[in-house]
Amino acid sequence: MIKRYYTTEMIEKKLLPARVLVIYGPRRAGKTTLVESYLAQTNHKNVLSTTGDDIDFRKIIQSESITKIKSALSNLDLLVIDEAQRIRNIGLGLKICVDHIPNLRIIATGSSSFDLANKIGEPLTGRQKIITLFPISVLEYKDQFNQFSTQQQLENFLIYGTYPEVIETINVDEKKDYLKTLVDSYLYKDILELEQIKNADKIFDLLILIAHQVGNEVSLNELGNNLELSKQTVERYLDLLEKSFVIVKVRGFSRNLRSEVTKTARYYFLDNGVLNTIINNFNSLDRRNDVGKLWENFMFAERMKKRSYKNILANIYFWRTYDQKEIDLIEEREGNLFGYEFKYSNKIVKPPKLWINTYKDAKFETVNSDNFWEFVL
Repeated sequence: MIKRYYTTEMIEKKLLPARVLVIYGPRRAGKTTLVESYLAQTNHKNVLSTTGDDIDFRKIIQSESITKIKSALSNLDLLVIDEAQRIRNIGLGLKICVDHIPNLRIIATGSSSFDLANKIGEPLTGRQKIITLFPISVLEYKDQFNQFSTQQQLENFLIYGTYPEVIETINVDEKKDYLKTLVDSYLYKDILELEQIKNADKIFDLLILIAHQVGNEVSLNELGNNLELSKQTVERYLDLLEKSFVIVKVRGFSRNLRSEVTKTARYYFLDNGVLNTIINNFNSLDRRNDVGKLWENFMFAERMKKRSYKNILANIYFWRTYDQKEIDLIEEREGNLFGYEFKYSNKIVKPPKLWINTYKDAKFETVNSDNFWEFVL
């Protein structure tokens, strides 16, 4: 089993009495395994580990009765709720736990951030700590193995992604089968169930269009015309896909120039394996003409994991002008601008002169398959 960034000690520090530790993340990213590993290494005496599917537990929490909740849970040291988003008004129930059972520690996991956030966020303002668990990161893989082994796995990561079970599966056909099952059975489950969207075909068709435009600006009107959906519906579907950890939206950056593109957005996939499953292409890199896009998507996702795990606060953008000068990723952090251009080959590119002249103190770096280590580690 690949060790995750969040160790037992790190979880213990975040797990405080009268607080809820919320663990978000996509389905099958390893949230349950992480919690089980934590429980196996700690000494909490009275622990209830349950799920949002447990009817009896749901009745207790959903009752919003202080008496019932205290009677059922007051003897516990630790309460663990997996798939907490399945419990109606979970935030109000947990607020009662926090307010009326002061020594209780609580872990709640959820794969559907849009639903869990809505249900937990407001009731637990000031009473929660949040961490997000992604598929395996290069940061985690290299820490357990070494840089040479990680470099050897790079092509596999670009093609099959980094979901834990994909990495741990050696057989290529089994990797493909797992990814297809993941996409068919899990990827849209929260959206279809919790948002009561019946047209799964439109969601999938939308993702196919997005997958073929990774790293390029997306027109909502064009997507709507292709899918025979309204612009508002397309926008809503994209928002739900982002909040359920399938894609990530990036807006254009501008401060000074009229020529800078700001009204469109780009989308990246959280995992390359999902991206390749959507477009049904698992060919090796030497047989593909989209290696640059795969590299750009992979680097974007890995950088996002690093920012999240190492608590690097940054606003992210792309930069492009109407005459096609562009930079793949802009990070705005601590008042400074950092530009990154992604190239799979070891080619080093120069920053656009307009960028340097306009943002004189900004940094710029080419991130390629030789020098990417610092960028993701």
